[in-house]
Order: sequence, then structure tokens, then C-alpha cells
Amino acid sequence: MAFWFLFILLLGLATYLMVQHSVARITRTPVWLLWLVLMAPALLLSGWTLVYGPKQPPPPALILWSIFVSTVLYWTLFQWGRRSPRDTQTQTQPQASESQPTIQPITEPIVRPIEPTEETQLRNCFPWSVYYVQNIEYRPQAVICRGQLRTKASNAYQQIKTNIEAQFGDRFLLIFQEGLNDKPFFVLVPNIQAAKERNTPRREQERLTRPGLALLLLAATLVTTTLVGVEIAGVSLPPIWQIGSFFKVLSNPDVLFKGLPYALGLMTILGIHELGHYLTAKFYKIRSTLPYFIPIPFFLGTFGAFIQMRSPIPNRKALFDVSIAGPIAGFVVTVPLLIWGLAHSDVVSITEKTRLLNPDALNPKYSILLAVLSKLALGSQLTAKSALDLHPVAVAGFLGLIVTALNLMPVGQLDGGHIVHAMFGQRTAMIIGQIARVLLLLLALVREEFLVWAIILLFMPLIDEPALNDVTELDNQRDVWGLLAMALLIVIILPLPQAIANFLQI
Repeated sequence: MAFWFLFILLLGLATYLMVQHSVARITRTPVWLLWLVLMAPALLLSGWTLVYGPKQPPPPALILWSIFVSTVLYWTLFQWGRRSPRDTQTQTQPQASESQPTIQPITEPIVRPIEPTEETQLRNCFPWSVYYVQNIEYRPQAVICRGQLRTKASNAYQQIKTNIEAQFGDRFLLIFQEGLNDKPFFVLVPNIQAAKERNTPRREQERLTRPGLALLLLAATLVTTTLVGVEIAGVSLPPIWQIGSFFKVLSNPDVLFKGLPYALGLMTILGIHELGHYLTAKFYKIRSTLPYFIPIPFFLGTFGAFIQMRSPIPNRKALFDVSIAGPIAGFVVTVPLLIWGLAHSDVVSITEKTRLLNPDALNPKYSILLAVLSKLALGSQLTAKSALDLHPVAVAGFLGLIVTALNLMPVGQLDGGHIVHAMFGQRTAMIIGQIARVLLLLLALVREEFLVWAIILLFMPLIDEPALNDVTELDNQRDVWGLLAMALLIVIILPLPQAIANFLQI
């Protein structure tokens, strides 16, 4: 119960920051009011749990209606207070509308925008046989060139980018996007990063990765995950606020060693996942930080790890490769760890306590992939009435599957959102993301464990930042890999069909 309310608190904080960052500058409606409307379903669910207890779930109709009313009310309040385009342009951080490209915010006039007197030079950068410019729009922080594409998108972008650099040096970033009319257009935005690098000593530029911070977070996360691993291994720990007893545990190697299998297994999975992103970004010469772990002294011992991209992604091919590299790398490590952990887990009988997130009595049929791997590891020991008392390494492996599935959800700025964006383009990816959120919400009506996940995704923005060349499509091989990634998501989150269960004899 205490964990649930702590989670609601963290969800509320994340939702507030998300609303403040995404819509505060394009609507006059108070952020706190929009936040309260978005959090209404979660607060209603918390109130129900507080009154009736966790054993009595709320009616599905109550959840559906609260989400529907919350969504409609949020949209109404947002539109009611929406600023006019003129007001929006006066903000220091303008937001992109549907008819405008997604442009990185600029807070300092470090690079002067193009002057109207330079229009002839600009037009000369667009050969009529490559891209015939029909209209040039001057915006406060961008120049938009609209016209007709007369050659392959990849060739056009590369040639015009070369011409722009020859005329204007590194003053601008060139963005290539598709409009609502399916006609691609070019956008020139001031290259703030290049201007800053010219004024920044090389030594400070090389400090981007901040290895000291990365190592400190790595060490702290190893401690917190080890402590959680000790509890998973069956050793009771004193509360963290009892400092004396807590440090006695830390100084006891025999106790700590029991937590290392879980800690090292989970951190290996998360670390390899982020290294997949990091090394692929380096391959495409995208500036990024080292992986940063997030330690917490409860729950799983960590909220995961992340890297930060510090330079634009050049094209959809790079966006796809960087995005899919993390889940694939993490999954490749997860499978052998999970199989080993399952082989060393105990088979117990299914009881009322057998739930998806109960490592002491886990029903493997909650997931198609988990059921197949469990049967592979345990063979005839696993029957239709069997549940699993997971070994700590198996717990880490199972969490690795959950992390892989969460990242592969095709929504917004999750890895799966980047993947479908690279495969189908920005607009289609937003439609796919909305469908995915609705389907997960429907699945949550059958599997209540997905409800919190569905609520989080419901509040996550669908829009994704574009690549510089966001028009050139992927090759067939990458499209196949993207479809396989979505298939992997499905076999992780869907329960085992009875026909397959009969075949596996479980």
C-alpha cells in the first residue's frame, strides 16, 4: 500500500513536469489545473484503494469513464486557454504546431537569422532540377522553404545541405520534413551548438561525457540494487532510517553477497541496453553522454539508466539504428540470464497469491515469451498448475523483459516511438502511438497489472523530435527489423494462448 502511494507521488511529479514543459507556453490555462485533470483517474483509483483496500479492484466502467472525462476536460481546458499564434511567437521557447516543423527552442540570439537581402543566395542553394523553391517564409527563429521535390529525397537533402554550407558555413542546421499535404519542405534554423563550440575551449567540450558522475551513479546504483537483492534473497533488512543497523548490514559481506546476483544481473541488462544506444550514437557521430544510472533505495533499487543526446540525429536511418540498438542489446543479454535463473528457480503450486509481479509465485503463462523460456529451462517440472518461485537472477531477467517491452512501446520518445517514427514518418507514428495507448488501456481491463503503465503512456506526448533529414525512408531490411521488434513486444506482454499452452503441456 505504501509503495502504491509513493508511486502515485512520483507519477504526479513526472506528470506536472511533463505538462509544464509541453503546454505551459501555448495555453493560458494554469498548469496546476491541467495537471489536476490529468491526475484525476490516478487520484480516483488511489481513493478507491484507500477506502476499499487493494483486494477489491474498482469497477472497469469507473476507470474508463474517469479516463474519458479526464481526457475530454483536459482538451477543453487546453483549447479554452490556447494562445494565439502571435502570442506564441513572442515566447522565448515557441512550440511547433501541426503546420509548422518541430524546431529546437532557441533562447539566445547567438547566431543571427538570415536577412531578406540574402534571399538570392538562399535561392541559389536550391537548384530547380533538385528542389524548385516556390515560397520562402521568414519566421522569428527559422526560414521555411516550400516547393517541389524533383529528385530522390536523400540526394536532394545532401546536395542542398552542401550548397547551404558553401554559402553560409555552419550558421544553420538544415531540416527536411514532410508537410500535412505530403509535400516535403526545408527549414533553416540557427546552429546554436556550432556557435557555442566556437566559443568553448576544447577541454570543456571533451567533458561532455562526465565520467566521474557516471561512475558515481554506477556505484550508488550497485549499492541500492544489492540491498534490494538481499531482500529478494529472503534476508530481512532494517529500515533505511535506522542508520546504525543499516550500516551493520553494509559491513556484513555474507549478507551483501546474497544481493549481488540480482544486482549484477539487473545492472548488466540495463547497462548493455544503454551501451547499445551509446555506441550506435558514436558510430553516427552523434554527441551523447555516458549511461547514467538512477539509484533508489527501495522498489527495484533503480529507476533504470539513460543517455542524453547532445546533437541532432542526421536521418531516419540513424534514428532507427540508435533506437533499436538498446532493446536488442538488452534483450540478447536478458535471455541467457533469464534461462539460467529459471533453471535455478523453484516450481510451486498456483495459489491466490500467484500474480504477475509476485516473484515468489509467478504464473509463467502471463507472458508468451516467459512461458516458452520457462518450459525450455524447466522441462517436465513445469505443468499447468505450476508457478515459479524465482531465483534472484531470474527476477533480474524477468525485469529485463519488462524493461524491453516498456521501451518498445510505439509511443512518443520511447525507443518504440522512435522506431515507428523512423519506419513510417512522424504523422503515422503519432497515429500508431495513439492506437497503442488505447489497446494497452483495453488490455489493462483484463490484466490490472498494466493499468499504471497504461496511465503513464496516456499522459506521454505522442510527438517525437524529427531527424535532420526526416523524409528519406528506411530500406527494407530495417523495416523487417522494426516489425520483428514490434513482434517481440507482443510476445512479451500478451498472455499465453490456450492452444500454445496445450502444445507446451503447461
